[in-house]
Amino acid sequence: MFNPRRDQVRRFFFDAWRKYRAQEGMTPLESMALQVMMEHPEYHAVLDAPERYLEQEYFPEMGEINPFLHMSLHLSVLEQLSINQPPGIAQAYDVLLKRHGEVHQAQHDLMDCLAETIWQAQRDKSPPDAEAYLRCMRQKAAD
Repeated sequence: MFNPRRDQVRRFFFDAWRKYRAQEGMTPLESMALQVMMEHPEYHAVLDAPERYLEQEYFPEMGEINPFLHMSLHLSVLEQLSINQPPGIAQAYDVLLKRHGEVHQAQHDLMDCLAETIWQAQRDKSPPDAEAYLRCMRQKAAD
């Protein structure tokens, strides 16, 4: 499993944003990331200032949202949807998409499940529980 460091993730987003602004060619993954970045204009100033934000700390307990974590969760969900992995994510997404009528909120519902699954794995020092992830998605789709 690919497990990049924090600075690698941030550099990936900064580089993709720079390529977009310079109208340079992008990899398929960078293009997917650009789709996420375009959905979040509130993060464009951060993406324009890598020297300032590469090492920036974010504290959720103080109400701060980490834009890189947020965009990474979006990107993870998009990648999972592109291959329907874990099996059933595409079906849950379709239900959520119909309910919300737009992709962003449907993705956020799946991101909530992904974030919870990752948090549980980190807390328990164990691999992510794919079954718990699927249960969460099914519950979101059923609500």
